Formats: sequence, structure tokens, C-alpha cells
Amino acid sequence: EVQLVESGGGLVQAGGSLRLSCAASGFTFDDYNIAWFRQAPGKEREGVSCISSRDGSTYYADSVKGRFTISSDNAKNTVYLQMNSLKPEDTAVYYCTRATVCYTTNVALGALIDYWGQGTQVTVSS
Repeated sequence: EVQLVESGGGLVQAGGSLRLSCAASGFTFDDYNIAWFRQAPGKEREGVSCISSRDGSTYYADSVKGRFTISSDNAKNTVYLQMNSLKPEDTAVYYCTRATVCYTTNVALGALIDYWGQGTQVTVSS
């Protein structure tokens, strides 16, 4: 059974940092990408970042470039999202997903996703 378990969300002041973790199990970790998506109340889901567990390639939405860093510990089957310089507009539920493909366009980050985690809340106060 594929499982993606997020942790690390919480409440932080603007300018602060959080590190999200996604522990994956039930599949061959190296064969897939892991992507983070987020959804704020009343807004569509948005791709945030993605990493290839195979070769470490990374992708970022323009809105988080330079502030967020995605990394992978293949020995632990875990992906991390380090979020620095957080802004109130980063407030959302963050989802870890398993993706067969990740890509960026001139407006967004996208992915072909087949599994979602349960999500973790990130709240940034002003």
C-alpha cells in the first residue's frame, strides 16, 4: 500500500521558517518524483516544488523560488521542503504527492500525480 505521510506544519510568523517532511512507503522510492502541492481556502491547488528521487532534479513554482528548498533522503524514503522567509500568502494545506512526471510552464508547476498524502496545515501570520 502506497503511503505518503506529511509532518512539520504549524503556525509561524511572517519571515519565519518551517520544514515539512514527507515519509513515503509502499513503493520503490527511486522510481518516482515527489511533489508538494498546496491549497489555500477558496483557491485552486498550486504546485509548489518537485524532486526526482532518481536523479535529484528539482522544480519550483516561481512564487517560492529562492525561499523554498526541496531535498530527498533516499535512505529514509523521505522528502523535505525547507520553507524560509514565509509570507502570509504561503498559508495553505500542503500535500505530498507521488508523481510520475513533473514539469514547469511559464505560469505554473505541474505534475502527473497518482497518490496524495493527507496534508499538513501551514499558517503564516502577519
